[in-house]
Amino acid sequence: MFIFIGIIDASLLGDSVTWRLGDLKKMIVRTATFLQSNTKIDKLPTANKPEYAFIGRSNVGKSSLINMLTNKRQLAKTSSTPGKTITINHFLINEEWYLVDLPGYGFAQRSKKDREAWKVMLDNYIKGRKNLISMFVLVDSRIEPQKIDLEFISHLGELQMPFGIIFTKVDKIKEAELQRNVQVYKDKLAEEWEELPPIFITSSEKEIGKDDVLNYIEHLNDEMKEVRF
Repeated sequence: MFIFIGIIDASLLGDSVTWRLGDLKKMIVRTATFLQSNTKIDKLPTANKPEYAFIGRSNVGKSSLINMLTNKRQLAKTSSTPGKTITINHFLINEEWYLVDLPGYGFAQRSKKDREAWKVMLDNYIKGRKNLISMFVLVDSRIEPQKIDLEFISHLGELQMPFGIIFTKVDKIKEAELQRNVQVYKDKLAEEWEELPPIFITSSEKEIGKDDVLNYIEHLNDEMKEVRF
């Protein structure tokens, strides 16, 4: 069994792990700047600011989500060949924290060698990036829990990496179906996890869940103000 490793007061979650922070400090994204794309951990931006990384399978809507969060339609660009690029993309938000677009997983186009290289790079990033506060795993709200997503989430548990789960494309399904799919996911996670991570419900097209994700990050940033990386 895994125990969710978080840095936020669990009492704030209330009766549900679905995140709502409407009564807490709201984040407003004023600036969002692309910094670099890299594959070498020692060449990443100086680890002197809180960092939050986003990851998910092919076509889960990661680029669209990042663009929604930052109010810039073309900040994160979708590759014409999903899975071909395995770079770590850093963006600086409000001159205060890093948003990281990580290469996705589960691409059939990648060779075994490339998949192994991706795993080594990702593990080195997670283990070596001392300012990485939390990761966000994106999953498609329209489909049942996928083995590859669950395996990656379990791997985060093995690495003791705090994370949240973001359900994407919720505007594409009915409310009842969404609630059912989220509950199925919670039940599946409960088989291995003693505590569940924060869960966010989002739609990039309708900007659903934007404030929930940003306010969560803002709350974590406030908690990390006294920390020196």
